[in-house]
Amino acid sequence: MSAGRLVLVGTPIGNLGDLTSRAAEALGAADVIACEDTRRTGRLLAHLGIPAPPLVVLNEHTEAERTADLLARVRSGQTVTVVSDAGMPAVSDPGERLVAAAVAAALTVEVVPGPSSVLTALVVSGLATSRFVFEGFLPRKGSARTTRLAEVAAEMRTVVLFEAPHRLERTLADLADVCGADRPVVLARELTKLHEEIRRGTLAEMLAGVRATEPRGEFVVVLAGAPPRPEATDEEIRDALDGALRRGLTTRDAVAEVVAALGAPHRRVYELAVTR
Repeated sequence: MSAGRLVLVGTPIGNLGDLTSRAAEALGAADVIACEDTRRTGRLLAHLGIPAPPLVVLNEHTEAERTADLLARVRSGQTVTVVSDAGMPAVSDPGERLVAAAVAAALTVEVVPGPSSVLTALVVSGLATSRFVFEGFLPRKGSARTTRLAEVAAEMRTVVLFEAPHRLERTLADLADVCGADRPVVLARELTKLHEEIRRGTLAEMLAGVRATEPRGEFVVVLAGAPPRPEATDEEIRDALDGALRRGLTTRDAVAEVVAALGAPHRRVYELAVTR
């Protein structure tokens, strides 16, 4: 019996011409394809002239329950191919849990690289590319969002985010509040598609544009890193802690927020928090 494999295949983020010949070969060799949307993947296979093997839905709701079955298929010698609707699976898309389980089970995992909206937006942004972080989608509400925004504001590397059009205005407004309205940012919309658009400016300028014209399509937000900051004083740390606690954050969350916002050592901030 031949050895089974789990194969992750990058698919186009818009332009079907970006699909590599190796990706097409991998799709054609699959015994089963795990995908987010069987209709969308079916159309891709039809475009390539590839007869569709069994298609299994793998999304945020089904990944946990599908993992055991898909790994069993790999153990039996099958080639299980994983695709997302667009781009690389397992990057803000299903697949991360499945790959981790396959690695833990010592099964063969292969990757066929392909288009990535993260890297595409980053390199076209004109911002620093030597060091960057990918944050995916921000938490939608609560202390998790507050803490993450503070971390993003303090991050000195270029930050890449995903955002849906109906939440873009709020996210830009929140970023302007925590980063300052003059922080450079790039909005990459509908990458590689017919209506691709790259807009560069400050958070204030991008926010004004979004408020003037309803955003459409999927966005990648590329945010310039924070400038170097002077060491925070004890008084500044205490003031920041007081503000966070007044907003209802727990001591733990307040400490995390202040560490991210001021760049002060965690131990120092924690000691000041518990001795207030």
